[in-house]
Amino acid sequence: MSLPKPLESAEQISDIAFGFMGSKALFSALHVDLFSALADGGGSVEDVAGKTGLDPDRAMTLLTALTTLGLVVRNGKAYENAPAADAFLVKGRKYDFGDYLRFQIDKQMYPFLTQLEEALTGELEPEQVSSYADWFSDAEEARIYSESQHSGSLGPGRSLAKMIDLSKARTLLDVGGGTGAFSISLCKAYPELRSTVLDFPNVVDVGRGFVKKAGLSDRVEFNPGNALEIEWPKDRDVILMSYLFSGVPGETIPGLVRAAMDHLAPGGHFIVHDFMVEDDRTGPKLAALWQLQHVAFNPEARSVTSGWVRALMEAAGFKDIEIAEMIPGMTTMVHGVKPAAGA
Repeated sequence: MSLPKPLESAEQISDIAFGFMGSKALFSALHVDLFSALADGGGSVEDVAGKTGLDPDRAMTLLTALTTLGLVVRNGKAYENAPAADAFLVKGRKYDFGDYLRFQIDKQMYPFLTQLEEALTGELEPEQVSSYADWFSDAEEARIYSESQHSGSLGPGRSLAKMIDLSKARTLLDVGGGTGAFSISLCKAYPELRSTVLDFPNVVDVGRGFVKKAGLSDRVEFNPGNALEIEWPKDRDVILMSYLFSGVPGETIPGLVRAAMDHLAPGGHFIVHDFMVEDDRTGPKLAALWQLQHVAFNPEARSVTSGWVRALMEAAGFKDIEIAEMIPGMTTMVHGVKPAAGA
C-alpha cells in the first residue's frame, strides 16, 4: 500500500477543516431527496426546486455546492447526478445507501463528534460516555440506527457470501448481528444455512420485520440481549462478528475471540468484519476516521488492525487465517477455522 502523501499547502489543510461543510451539503441533499429529483435525465434549478420543495435560490446554492464536490454535474442550465450519486444515492437503486448516510451518520453519529476533544482528553462527563447498550435502550434511536444500518449491510453480506465457501455449514451464530442483514444475505446464498442473531431487544424488534420481508422467518431467529452478557448457543458451524469489535470496549475483544473458539463446532468458521487499519497505521483513511468517530462516544474503543486480530485468532487456536478487504478502503474481513476434531 502506498503511503499517504504529506500535505504541502494551506488549501489542502482547509479542505480537511472545511470538510464538515461538504458532509452537511451531502446530508441536506439526501434529506430533501435531491438526487432522486435529478434521476432519469436531470433538470434545471426550477425543476429541482419544484420536486424538493426548496426555494429556487436555495436550490441553486445547494446545487452549486454539490457541483463543486463532484456529486452533481452541470450542463449549461441543467444539472444531473454524477455516476456515483446516481448509483448509490437515488432512492430505490439496487445499491442505494442514502438512508444510512442521512439517518445514522448525520442524525446520530455526526452530533457525537462535538464531544470528540473531551473524549480524547478524558474530560467527558459520565452522562456523555455511552455504549450501544445504553443507546439502544431507547426504541426510537434503535429503530433509526438499525433501519439505516440494514441498508448499508446487505451489500457487504452478499460480498461475504462469495468470499468464503460456507456450502457445508448448517448453523450460523451472528453475534451483534443487528437486524440480521448479513444473516439474510448468507442464508439466501446458502439455502441449507440457518442463523441465530444476538443483539439488543429494540434492535431485534426491527430485525424481525426485515427477516419476515425476506421470507426467512423459519431460518433466521433472534436471541435478544447484550452479546457480552447472554449465553451463546454452542457447536455452531459459523460465528460471525460484523462491526462488533468497533462498538465494544477494546479490553473485551480478546474474550470475544476465545468465546468464538469455545462455541464453534470442530472445523467451524470464525469471521470478523470491521473497520480495520493497516498494521503500519498509515491507512486506510476511511477506516481510521471511523475508528476515531467511535471514540467520541465510547472512549474505551480500540483502533483495531487486521494483524492484531490475526494474532488474537492464532493465540486462541484458529488455523488457516486469511485477511481480505471487504468494503474498499473502509472495512476488512479476517477469517479463521477451528481445527477439526483430532487435528
